[in-house]
Amino acid sequence: MWKPRIRARHYRSDYLDYTGCLAVLLPHRPHTTTEDLTMPAVATLQKAEAADHAAAEAMDRYVIVKSALYTSGERDPRKPPEHPDSKGKLHLMHHDPRLPRMPDKPTLFDFFKLRFGPSIHMLQSARLAQKNGCSEKIILACLIHDIGNAGFIRADHGYWAAQLLEPYVDEETTFAIRYHQVLRFYPDEAYGYKYPESYVRLFGADYRPEPYLDVAHDYARKHKYYEAARLLTVNDLYAFDPNVHVELEEFTDIVGRHFRQPEEGLGFDQSPSAHMWRTINWPTRYL
Repeated sequence: MWKPRIRARHYRSDYLDYTGCLAVLLPHRPHTTTEDLTMPAVATLQKAEAADHAAAEAMDRYVIVKSALYTSGERDPRKPPEHPDSKGKLHLMHHDPRLPRMPDKPTLFDFFKLRFGPSIHMLQSARLAQKNGCSEKIILACLIHDIGNAGFIRADHGYWAAQLLEPYVDEETTFAIRYHQVLRFYPDEAYGYKYPESYVRLFGADYRPEPYLDVAHDYARKHKYYEAARLLTVNDLYAFDPNVHVELEEFTDIVGRHFRQPEEGLGFDQSPSAHMWRTINWPTRYL
């Protein structure tokens, strides 16, 4: 028997009203009544409402205390934080019920799907590197170079991403990810890399890199892996096409060959960066 399939990833619900969603997502079949069409969508809505209700009930049991870094700037971190009412509640020490639950042994792709923000930029950069004939190491670097700001910390995101990934990729890939943070501010005519126009709009025409970046740039230029980092910046798209769709699964084989997925799962393998993966997994734990 034919069963309707809803491919929600191709549509955004905020663009469609309830009836429009049904009309677009569910293909017409002879002898199909409005009730037949409505039932799957209603069931999905009921499940979502039940999950929201369960999460709300769970949150009533817990106190969520934000880390100082989350609010620094919005408030003066030197001042005592405001303490929420904790009477009769526990401080959260495990999964945050407001977030999708991660598998017990999470993989890199699990973090992409359940913890990282939109990854179209990284996916398109990896696709571009592939089209440009780059090595698989560079393609992988493009795929994962911005996981720092996609799931952890924006400032110095290249350094954070390199630290997260260092136990699981080779040193050339790590170097490329770390120093793309630096090299993006410095043109290199030999590789056809120009200072991004978007940076003028974002930071102003008079912006100049901090002195520590000048030092890091000089170091990277003399390093044996300079080309790897520079190729990452060349393929690091600064203006991407929202109409170009790239699937994460396109890079399954490359990730399998060049990313050392720990058997215990990211965050539970006792690596030097395991604690960082656990923090992304459980970002609101009290301790």
